[in-house]
Amino acid sequence: MVKRTARRQAGFTYVGLIVFVAILGMVGAATLKVDGLLRRAAAERELLEIGAAYSAALRSYAAATPRGFPPVPPTLQDLLKDPRFPGTRRHLRKIFVDPITGGTEWGIVYLGDKTGVLAIHSLSQARPLKVANFDARFVGFENREHLSEWKFSAAEGRPAAPGATPVPPAPAPSPAPAPVERPVTPAPSPETPVEAPPAEPEPPQEPAEPAEPTAPAEPAEPAEPPAPPAPPPDTASGT
Repeated sequence: MVKRTARRQAGFTYVGLIVFVAILGMVGAATLKVDGLLRRAAAERELLEIGAAYSAALRSYAAATPRGFPPVPPTLQDLLKDPRFPGTRRHLRKIFVDPITGGTEWGIVYLGDKTGVLAIHSLSQARPLKVANFDARFVGFENREHLSEWKFSAAEGRPAAPGATPVPPAPAPSPAPAPVERPVTPAPSPETPVEAPPAEPEPPQEPAEPAEPTAPAEPAEPAEPPAPPAPPPDTASGT
């Protein structure tokens, strides 16, 4: 009996040890997974800050461009020492290491046939953990499928004003309402007589005073009779 009891106890101890080791393994795996996610999130934050530094260097290079020179650097090395000036002028402190890939090689977006650097990006094709709630400096980074789609150009990485919030996109303009037809009142025809307003009645006139009687006219004097005609000359006495 004692031997059987000891064997049973040993069997239970062995099974318990196996269960304990299994639980310990699962906890360790979960811890490693969480640790990996935390490291990855930190690497993505570092990538954003490094990208902002590259964007600031591209803006500095463009702002310092002398007349007659292109505003974009031919290579990233030109950001370390600007060849357009006789002295040493730096726009970037160093070529940073990609925190995702661990190398110093970056993807570059060129202007035309590799005549100027427009933007840089990571070469990693991994899916980003961060897909929303980006800083206002990084516009258009939401919901990207790969980290290589985070492109840092001179337009990105601008520091936001204190207290500024990202401006949401303007809503699409609503369609204009259809014009409402209103009845048009016809204008009066020129042939239609226009009735004049009734004239105000004139006040009654006072009766005229009777005219004074005039004196009768005196009779005219009779005219004198006409003189008798002269006698004809005596023709017989002359012969």
